[in-house]
Amino acid sequence: MSSPNEHRLPFEAPIYEMEARLSEMEANYAKNRGASDSSVIAEQVRRLRRELANLKRTIYANLEPWQTVQVSRHQNRPQTRDYLDLIFDQFVELHGDRAIGDDKAIVTGLAHLGDERVMFIGHQKGKNLAERTACNFGCAHPEGYRKALVKMRMAAKFRMPIITFIDTPGAYPGIAAEERGQAAIIAENLREMSQINTPIICVVIGEGGSGGALGIGIGDRLAMLEHAYYSVISPEGCATILWKSSEHAPKAAAALKMTSRDLLRFGVIDDVVAEPLGGAHRDPREAAASLKTFLLHALRALADLPRGELLQRRYDKFRRMGQFLEGASTPNEPPKPASGTQNSPG
Repeated sequence: MSSPNEHRLPFEAPIYEMEARLSEMEANYAKNRGASDSSVIAEQVRRLRRELANLKRTIYANLEPWQTVQVSRHQNRPQTRDYLDLIFDQFVELHGDRAIGDDKAIVTGLAHLGDERVMFIGHQKGKNLAERTACNFGCAHPEGYRKALVKMRMAAKFRMPIITFIDTPGAYPGIAAEERGQAAIIAENLREMSQINTPIICVVIGEGGSGGALGIGIGDRLAMLEHAYYSVISPEGCATILWKSSEHAPKAAAALKMTSRDLLRFGVIDDVVAEPLGGAHRDPREAAASLKTFLLHALRALADLPRGELLQRRYDKFRRMGQFLEGASTPNEPPKPASGTQNSPG
């Protein structure tokens, strides 16, 4: 994986400046080790390291929503195949949807997580131009979602938990995908995942955009990495619709409430998985270790639930999301909020 210095985000400029100073000071210490003033230099190095950690913590604790989107798209941010190598053992990839072909934008296969055998499904964007072109930049075709559904049914048959990693700006929007039933297969996945009789854990590891994310995003536990986003539409798409220009993407990102903190507060997600200081792109191994800890804990929590209770909890979880107003209000009586578990008369 290339150095994060090669793809600098604008708001990270103070971090890179301090890292350059630290590198220079460390080189000076290595050169003068054993000299009379080496202990002074060593103390300066330790102090600067503490200052650097505090600076990263301060910047990343106060990211604007658009800055979070930039981090989620960072060129060096670990992707699905990176996490497969760092988290899982004995991964055996399974290809094809038994109908059209093998969509490289979605990776499926059998893997071991600790002592548990699992079915893994995740979006893959690709690292270089050739890979990204082959993966459609993480935008899956209908055959990708059909491939995922076939593997989920296999997992249910053999009573294996399902783990999905979400990282896509959205489903592929081309004419061919629409002709092959893009919306229909995503809708079928939503229905089937709500009823599949085995534990499902979903994690947004980068971008979680639109129906493309939802197509593998219905589960018993839904988590996000700290600096990922999850939204009904990309900020650029929202800005183009509302303000007729993608230049307003930062404003749209703020309005969409798409960050992990917002979605945890709204009850849309269940957990936020902490990232290393400065984001997952700075330390993929630490990010993978945190993610693995979460997955093992979530699997243990779901393993002993009776299947009927598991499905009922999954149903109740999604029915609780959101609020709406029910019925007509009178001039003297304000409308009463109703929970999402009630049916609208419309």
